[in-house]
Amino acid sequence: MKWQYLLAKRIYKRKEEKKEISKPAIRIAMIGIAIGLAVMLVSVSIVLGFKHQVRDKIVGLGSDMTLTNLQGSGGEHLYQTEPLTISPALMATLQQLPEIAHIQRYVHKSGMIMTSEAFQGFMLKGVAQEYDWTFLKAHLLEGEIPLYTDSVASNKVLISRSLSDKLHLSLGDKIDTYYIEERVRIRRLEIAGIYQTAMPAFDDFFLITDLYTATRLQNWEAHQVGGIEIACTAPLNTDLDAVREAILPHISQHLSTPFLLSTVEETYPQIFAWLSVLDTNVWVILVLMIAVSGFTMISGLLIIILEHTQMIGLLKALGANNRSIRQVFLIMSVFVIGRGMLIGNAIALIFFFVQSQWKIFSLDPTIYYLEAVPISFGWGWYLLVNILAFCTSVLMLIAPSYLISRIHPARSIRFE
Repeated sequence: MKWQYLLAKRIYKRKEEKKEISKPAIRIAMIGIAIGLAVMLVSVSIVLGFKHQVRDKIVGLGSDMTLTNLQGSGGEHLYQTEPLTISPALMATLQQLPEIAHIQRYVHKSGMIMTSEAFQGFMLKGVAQEYDWTFLKAHLLEGEIPLYTDSVASNKVLISRSLSDKLHLSLGDKIDTYYIEERVRIRRLEIAGIYQTAMPAFDDFFLITDLYTATRLQNWEAHQVGGIEIACTAPLNTDLDAVREAILPHISQHLSTPFLLSTVEETYPQIFAWLSVLDTNVWVILVLMIAVSGFTMISGLLIIILEHTQMIGLLKALGANNRSIRQVFLIMSVFVIGRGMLIGNAIALIFFFVQSQWKIFSLDPTIYYLEAVPISFGWGWYLLVNILAFCTSVLMLIAPSYLISRIHPARSIRFE
C-alpha cells in the first residue's frame, strides 16, 4: 500500500493555481469534522460534569443510602418522625463492613422560625459527633461549624444563605424556633454559620444543629435516632442495589422494628430522572454531529473523485484496480479527517481549560443546582469519542468511494 499512501499524500498537499474546486470542499469537510468533534467532546464532558457534581451534592447533603423506620416513612421518608433504636452493636457491625466507608446518625424535627418581620417553616437536622463535615465546610460562607456532641446542647445552628436572606438574619443572631405539638415548645438558637449548597430542596428548609438538641425536642431516648446515613466505599463505581443486598442481613440481625434502607436514587428520583434524560440528549447530539460531519466529508470526497477523473482513468490504464484506487482516496480522506480532529480536540481542550479556570459560562443554581457549567474530563471517554468519530467517518466514506468503479479509462482520459 506504499504507492497508494504516497499518491494520497501528494493529492492532499498539492498546490495548483487552477482547478481549485476541491480545496474549498476539503476545507469545509475539515471544518465540519472539527466542529462536530468539539461539540461531541464538550457535550459529553458537560453531562458527565452535571452527573458527578449534582450527585456529589446530593450525597454530601445526605449519603449513598439511608436507614430509617419503615413506619411513617412513606414517599418522603427523610422527614419521618418515627425513631429507630440503634444499638452500639449495630453501629460497630456497620462500621466493619468493607462496603461501607462511613455512617452517621441524625434526627429530624420540623418547626417554625418567627422574627419581627417574617416567619418560615423549616426542618431541624440534628447530627451526631461522627458527622462528616467535608461537604458543608466547602460550602460555608460565613462563621464556623460548632463543636457538636451527643450529650450537650450547643444551642447553635447552621443556616442557609437563602433562609437568612428571607428572614433578614445575620451571623450571630439569636432566633426563636417554635415546635408545635400538644403544646408549643420554644427553643432559642444562635446562628453560628451560614452555608449555601445551591440545592433549593436543602437550602430552603434545613437548619443544622447537634443530635442532642433534636433528640430532646422529639422527646426520644438517647439511643433513638431518626435514621442513619451510610456512605459506600466507592459510590460512583458501585451498584448500590448490590451493596444494599450485602448489608441488609447484618442490619436485620440487630433491628427488630421494620426498617427501610433506601438508595440516593430512590430518595431523589426526580433529580436522577432528569440526569438520565441528559444521557439521551448526549446520544442525540453524538448521532447528529457524526451524521453532519460524515455527510460533509462524503460531499467533499465525491468532489475530489470527480475532479480527479482523468487521474483515475490513467491509473486504471496503467493496471491499477478499483480497490487500490479507492484506497488512495480513502487514505487522503483520513488525512482530512485527522487534521479536522486535531482542530476539534484543540477547541475542546481550550474550552475545558477556560471553563474550569474562569467559569465564564454561568448557570442559575435554582434551576440547575450548579452555579457554572461543569466540566468533567477523563481519558477513557475522551479517547472513546475520538475513536468513535474517526471510525464512523471513515466507514461512511467506503460506499461513496465505489463511484471510482463507474469511471471508464478510455472515456475519462479524453475528459476535460
